[in-house]
Amino acid sequence: MRSDGIIRQRAQTLRKNMTKEERHLWYDFLKAYPIQFKRQYPIGNYIVDFYCYKARLVVELDGSQHCEPEAISYDQKRTQFLRQKGLYILRISNLDVMKNFDGVCQNIDLAVRERMC
Repeated sequence: MRSDGIIRQRAQTLRKNMTKEERHLWYDFLKAYPIQFKRQYPIGNYIVDFYCYKARLVVELDGSQHCEPEAISYDQKRTQFLRQKGLYILRISNLDVMKNFDGVCQNIDLAVRERMC
């Protein structure tokens, strides 16, 4: 299987096994958002949590594991790759999704509107 096939298969697995924060954001906001988002979407060799093609916006939910040194380095490389593709990355903590859901939704909506102008 080619590497893009492996990435697609991994994305499909991630869609089936979303975290509770990802499920909350997807089913309670992004799925019905008027501008289409895709979940667990492959871009190059990476899989982003949520992607809005029209706004060129990536929404990443970060749990505590993103504070580990290896994860920080990986996220930096990943962010650099995505920015080189002309994408804007919006990072949101899982804690914010659970404690400030309305604010998270407003922040995403604002980012989409700004990127669509």
